[in-house]
Amino acid sequence: MDIIFTAIRGVRSGIREAFAVSSVWRVAEVVGGELENATARTIRLRVDGLMGYLAGQHIDIRLTAEDGYTAIRSYSVASASADEHLEITVDELPDGEVSPYLVRDLAVGDQLEIRGPVGGWFVWRPADANPVQLIGGGSGVVPLMSMIRARQASNSAAPFRLLYSLKSPDSSLYRDELHRLDQESAKLMVDYVYTRSTPEGWPAAPGRLTSESLLGKIFPTEEKPDVFVCGQTVFVETVSDWLVMAGYPPESIKTERFGGTGGIQ
Repeated sequence: MDIIFTAIRGVRSGIREAFAVSSVWRVAEVVGGELENATARTIRLRVDGLMGYLAGQHIDIRLTAEDGYTAIRSYSVASASADEHLEITVDELPDGEVSPYLVRDLAVGDQLEIRGPVGGWFVWRPADANPVQLIGGGSGVVPLMSMIRARQASNSAAPFRLLYSLKSPDSSLYRDELHRLDQESAKLMVDYVYTRSTPEGWPAAPGRLTSESLLGKIFPTEEKPDVFVCGQTVFVETVSDWLVMAGYPPESIKTERFGGTGGIQ
């Protein structure tokens, strides 16, 4: 039987089940958002009393139906702490229980239960002076975007480089913003690897990321970068192994992974 969720308030259909609000979770109101591509949506939240947070952290979202059934999912924060609102970007999973609701049904004015932001390992702080190498596969770019935005909002002089592996131009997240920052910021370089189709005139054929192509698009070991890798489990494990074999110190590599057993993107 399908579970149909709705937000705490702003119910738009009589068939939807209302959430029970627990006092240990805070309420966030949806104030905006936009589709990033055909299956992914950025959701902008107003959270009263939200304290500062670190780039790379995540929040938990809890949906609770009237019969007591609950579903909790974690989503990386995409915004920077300096932003007025907290943003997440949700990629709809074909067999997902929560993501289809968040992408297709959630509306401005609806309210959600959230916890966080939390997490203290996969984070970047403006006081960190080392070059920063970001490597994202698919929606793994979301917490990396938080780091990019945090750097733009700070006085940090640390150079950033992003390697973004994705299926096609149409599957990109933050396409226009990344293009603008790549063109305008002397401290950010964006590199792409397209695995299935490329933009017109792209100088390379589509194909999966390889050790050789990886090492040609990231800061070299002698620059001692802090490396952040995020994506599906196989992507993260494969990239991390390549980095260590190439001489990057394991302690300089931080990883974040999410479900899925697909091959390297």
